[in-house]
Amino acid sequence: GHGHQCGGGAGGDTLVIDSSFDLKTIDPGREYELTGQMLTKGMYETLLTFAGNDLTKPVGELATGYELSPDATTLTLPLAQGRVFSDGTPVTADDVVFSLQRLIGLKGNPSFLLDGVTVAKKDATTVVLTSAKPNPALPFILPNPALSIVNSKVVTAHGGTTDDKDAAEGYLNGASAGSGPYVLKSLDVASQAVLTRNTAYNGPDKPGYGTVVIRNVKAATQVLNVQKGDSQVALDLSGDQVTSLDTSKVTVASGASAYTIFLLLNQSPEVSAATSNPQYVSAVKKAIDYPGLLGVAGTGSVQPAGIIPSMIAGTLPAADALKPDVAGAKADLAASGMADQKPKLAYPSDLTLNGLSFQTLAEKLQSQLAAAGITVDLAPAPVATELDNYRNGKEQMGLWYWGPDFPDPSNYLAFAPGGLIGKRANWPATAAPDIDTVATTAGATVDTAQRDAAYQQFQRSLNASGPFIPLVQPPSNIVTATSVTGAAYNPIWTVDVGAIGAE
Repeated sequence: GHGHQCGGGAGGDTLVIDSSFDLKTIDPGREYELTGQMLTKGMYETLLTFAGNDLTKPVGELATGYELSPDATTLTLPLAQGRVFSDGTPVTADDVVFSLQRLIGLKGNPSFLLDGVTVAKKDATTVVLTSAKPNPALPFILPNPALSIVNSKVVTAHGGTTDDKDAAEGYLNGASAGSGPYVLKSLDVASQAVLTRNTAYNGPDKPGYGTVVIRNVKAATQVLNVQKGDSQVALDLSGDQVTSLDTSKVTVASGASAYTIFLLLNQSPEVSAATSNPQYVSAVKKAIDYPGLLGVAGTGSVQPAGIIPSMIAGTLPAADALKPDVAGAKADLAASGMADQKPKLAYPSDLTLNGLSFQTLAEKLQSQLAAAGITVDLAPAPVATELDNYRNGKEQMGLWYWGPDFPDPSNYLAFAPGGLIGKRANWPATAAPDIDTVATTAGATVDTAQRDAAYQQFQRSLNASGPFIPLVQPPSNIVTATSVTGAAYNPIWTVDVGAIGAE
């Protein structure tokens, strides 16, 4: 049953989670790092959420559901009744309005999530969000823990406001003011956070432990701790590290993360005669041995069929993925007249994503391309240096990754001609008017089924003639003691602490 570890064991009512911190704050209106998202998710609730790791359907949490107007500018949210904060006071429409207006007014890292959105109370049990322009992504944005609902009376009493004069962060880093399954006992942003069960909690989760300790631990130590039973959950192990674990003592859940690692080919002839040549781009797409890349990325990795990863709405079926064709690559290379060119393949040499090193991946790509007669020179640089080249459109070929700001396909219009990443490839809307039209249509479509189809069409056209090559979704590995249940990976909050139980 929940909260009782069969056979007791050390600290049977305490869950210890080892994680590599990127923690700055746990003030819901200001946090936007992975560790902050996980902690906030444990102590607070949002209007809508996602069940487990299904990011395709937002479901009710503090709201019972939602209704989006046909023009996608008005989102109506009926509130769940009878829910209470940790001090026992009811969660009201006023708390919802205050919380979201505070996020907007703070102008902090997550404020962009509600750009152009106004929040109002319709009546005591209904809140309405109005967007200046059609915003079908709103229901997919609301589950973000930065949009958590706080106890407005408590936060106001501790300096909270809905503008940038807000002074409640200090208080919220020492005490929680939410309606979630746990409350904050203590926080040291450099070393650990301690949560205890919220005795007033009356929501759908069944918090399985009296105490949850989240510790800042390097991956190498995480391996040792989880094997010895010093921790029950390890969040940052690479594919290599999990293969050495004793599976009689621990459970390994390996699955694709929401990161898409991709190759960019610059479309400016001034930057590279080769990468800006359509037949050369086609040759590179066919020369890559995609299944071979999964071998480097490790257990749980998948090849994304398009730029949108596998768990997000609008993703392409696996059958649409790019396929290796060495003979075709050689023919396209010959037709391009660029076989003697040696573009530079630039990448961040010091970057490791979920245990996958960009150095290792770049070397593998170089050898795969060579097998089809395509020569590239590796051009590694530290991430700080290379990021500038990437952002300024100076890379001939670039190896990078994209993680969604929110799990909605509109986030991937960055890869449209003239989009954020399109510009980094020197690929303006005028260079691909047909793809630009498809992208514009996708962005304006509201109906769910039509919207998915429009984003699939956008990705098919990118696969056919765009300058981006989706390579791999690296794995996320969550290692747990065999006694632990419910620690499913979620790309937004990593794990939902409130859903973790013991058997």
